[in-house]
Amino acid sequence: MLSRLSRLALLLDRDRSQAFDGHDLEGWEFDVLSALRRAGAPYQLSPGQLVQQTLVTSGTMTNRVDRLERRGLVERSPDPRDRRGVIVRLTDAGRARVDAAMADLLERERHLLAQLPEHDQQLLADLLRQLLTPFEG
Repeated sequence: MLSRLSRLALLLDRDRSQAFDGHDLEGWEFDVLSALRRAGAPYQLSPGQLVQQTLVTSGTMTNRVDRLERRGLVERSPDPRDRRGVIVRLTDAGRARVDAAMADLLERERHLLAQLPEHDQQLLADLLRQLLTPFEG
């Protein structure tokens, strides 16, 4: 069973990459941009919050934010609550890019899941949630 899950994960990663390619995004870029998007308006988080949500090291996140900032998809500003800290904010261009990529990704997922009856989709979601529980909390 777990070998099938691993195989499915690899195939889903390939499919996700194809969805992101159409929007000139790498998977890691989508992960950072979507974390900011999920934060809600004004679409900003601290680098530490981004590290927690994307499960990478702080050094890796610094590099990723640098690259996204050069592309005009995020911007940094001083944290008004902590003079030593910064806030990473999604730009309008970043929001448009991540929204378009998300729409394509969701369409691909809908198409894939349409092969399962709705009851089975709910059962699968419940079972996957149970499998993830030991890893997430």
